Amino acid sequence: MSAEDYQKLPTFMQEISSQCKDHKKKFELYCSFHTCPCCVQCITDKHNKCQDMKPLSDILQKVKSSASVLLFEKDLTNVRENLDTAIKYLKTKMSTINTKKTKAVEDIRNVRESINDYLNKLEQDILNDLESKHSKLQSNMATIVQQMEQQASQIDQMQNQFTKMTQYATELQMYIGLREIEKTTTQGAKYLEDLENGDHVSEKNLEVNISSALQSILQDIKSFGDININTTSSTLRLKTSRKDQAQHLVPNVPVIEQIKPSLLTRLTSTIDMKLNIWACLILPDGESITLDRNKKQLLLFSKDGIFIRKVISFTKHPWGACFVRNYTVAVTLRSANQIALVDVKKDRIIQTIKLSHDCFGVASDGKTLVISSGGSQCTTVNLNDMSHTILEGMGLGSIALFQRNIYGINYHENKVCCYKITGEPLWTYQNPDIATPRGLSLDKNGFVYIASNGNNSIMVVSPDGKTCKKILSEADGIKDPWQIDINRETGMMIVSSRMSDNDSVTDYETAFVYTI
Repeated sequence: MSAEDYQKLPTFMQEISSQCKDHKKKFELYCSFHTCPCCVQCITDKHNKCQDMKPLSDILQKVKSSASVLLFEKDLTNVRENLDTAIKYLKTKMSTINTKKTKAVEDIRNVRESINDYLNKLEQDILNDLESKHSKLQSNMATIVQQMEQQASQIDQMQNQFTKMTQYATELQMYIGLREIEKTTTQGAKYLEDLENGDHVSEKNLEVNISSALQSILQDIKSFGDININTTSSTLRLKTSRKDQAQHLVPNVPVIEQIKPSLLTRLTSTIDMKLNIWACLILPDGESITLDRNKKQLLLFSKDGIFIRKVISFTKHPWGACFVRNYTVAVTLRSANQIALVDVKKDRIIQTIKLSHDCFGVASDGKTLVISSGGSQCTTVNLNDMSHTILEGMGLGSIALFQRNIYGINYHENKVCCYKITGEPLWTYQNPDIATPRGLSLDKNGFVYIASNGNNSIMVVSPDGKTCKKILSEADGIKDPWQIDINRETGMMIVSSRMSDNDSVTDYETAFVYTI
């Protein structure tokens, strides 16, 4: 090989020697266990226990024409193409992010302009009202002043003529004149008395009362909104390398047999509370919420299950509840055809949504609310613009929402159903082990957890709706389970359960909290 051609080799290849660095002897053997060449002395020093030693000449024979050269050349090409694909993908995403940023800025400014326009209209309305009331008040007072000035003019005239009457009038004229003067002064006094007793001279001042809702903006609204980075599955598809191919084909999702809940705590409350739990929720901070149907209350419990306080009471009968976002909980008011959005931190209803049907189960992913009617209808509510969409043919009670699919319970037929959010059915599951199902929820992997009220158990159905497993039973303290909820971020699960000896289905006293 000429020196010129040798210099064309990569630096790492120029540094490769045919002699052992440790013993300064020529490589003659190859250790398959350590995948390295070695000299005769290396066998004694480092490879005395290695069994698979081969002549190096056999390994190197026709190495340039072997299949490995083509495979590694293909690997290099694939890696380069994957890098190009990934770079192009990320540049496209960067462009998309810039577009979304521009759109977000536009949306923020549009909202600000809408608020400004609306406040300008409200300001003009109240200024017009102020001008109208001021003009009316001023006109009324000017009319009274004019009347009083007329009365004063008559009195002035009488006073100017009184001296002449006493000097020149006859006794008869004086007598009759005094009667006229008495009549005039009596009328004047009566006029003043009427003014004093009426509201004509009452203190009337203009006063402005600024709307408490406007004043609360300065106190309650702490930010214009939230900026979130939403992470979704990548659509980038790369060519699979040979060593990673198997891993790409096998998803890292636990199987149903691996699901084993571990008890953390149970809710404890005062004896006189006698909870009647129709809904129970796990909040993002680990605290829990229960909906007591008998007393029409939302109750807050600590991470340790200790009762903290009553959040709010309802005047109408509640039925179901779900977590929405930012410590907001949605509560269905069944026969009132309403959903109340409750701020758990401020202990008040911040919005009420009216529907055209009864409201039973409710579920949310933070952007959409889904409400079941208990009959054949469900309604989806877009939380951004509050638009409603009615879905027909979905006879569900309790419901859940996961990855834009609606999951629900048909407890009359002991069925668990899955629909697209547009209403198209995906699958239905029935099993004798699921008896009178009441509540359901899903974990982050799409497994469906069901409160099987009829046989005192908690069942799990696989994401494809084909298999199920019992994970909790009466032996675990589960009795008449009515509702269940899972926080997919923390992996915490809460299950309602009756603890007393009373056989009434509605007599609940506690709920168990697990980690799954």
